[in-house]
Amino acid sequence: MNNIHIPPVVKNLLIINALFFAAKYVFESKGIELGFYLGAFYFDSPLFKIWQPITYMFMHGGFTHILFNMFALYTFGSVLEGHWGPKRFINFYLITGLGALGLQWAVQAFEVYQITGSAINPGAVTIDLFKGMSSLNLAGIGPEQGQTLLGIYSGPMVGASGAIFGLLVAFGMLYPNAELYIMFIPVPVKAKYIIPVYILIELSLGVASVAGDSVAHYAHLGGALLGFILVKIWKDKNTFYDYYD
Repeated sequence: MNNIHIPPVVKNLLIINALFFAAKYVFESKGIELGFYLGAFYFDSPLFKIWQPITYMFMHGGFTHILFNMFALYTFGSVLEGHWGPKRFINFYLITGLGALGLQWAVQAFEVYQITGSAINPGAVTIDLFKGMSSLNLAGIGPEQGQTLLGIYSGPMVGASGAIFGLLVAFGMLYPNAELYIMFIPVPVKAKYIIPVYILIELSLGVASVAGDSVAHYAHLGGALLGFILVKIWKDKNTFYDYYD
C-alpha cells in the first residue's frame, strides 16, 4: 500500500489554511466577515492592521481559490521542501508572500499618487464595516477616480497565490525539464516552457487592468519576482539541476 508523504512544513501550511477557511465560514454565519480583519488592506487604509501582511496569506475568497492554491502547495511545495529542507522552505514561502503584497502595494500607491498627488492621504476614506459603507472625503475627485480610490482603500487582498507563484518559479528554475500535465493541454509540457508563459499571462492581465477583474495579478508577479531572486541567491551550482536533467 502506497502512503502519501507530505513534508512537515507543507502539511502544517495545508492545515492552517484549512482552519482559516473553516473559520471564515463559521464567522460569516454569525455576520462577521473575517477577511476584513485578516485580509491585507492598503497600508494607508483605516482598516489596515500590522498583522495583515502575514494573515492574508492564509485567507481565501472561496472554495476554488483555496483548492487550486493548496493543490499547488502540495504538488510543488513538497518537492521544494525536500530540496531545501523545512527552514529554508518556510522562509521562501513567507518572503515570497510578503513580496507579493509589497508589489501590490507599490502598484496601488502609484495609482493613489496619480489621483491625489500622494500615496498617503490620512482621512481620505471613511469605512463603516457594520453598515457595509465607505465614503470618499476628498474634493475634486471624479466619479471614476473616486471608485478606484474606494476600491484600493476598502478592498482587502486575500490568498496564498503570491507565495504559490514563488513556488512555481522556483520549481521551474530548479527542475526545468520536469514534465507537467496542464488542464486542457493533452500532452505533458516541460516546466521551463509552461511556467514563463503563465507569468507572461499574469503580466499582461495586470497591465490590461480588465474591468471587473478582482484578481491581484501584480501580487502574483511580486511573489514570482521574489521567488526568482531567492533561487538565484540560494542556488548551489553543484546541485542546482540535480533532477530532470
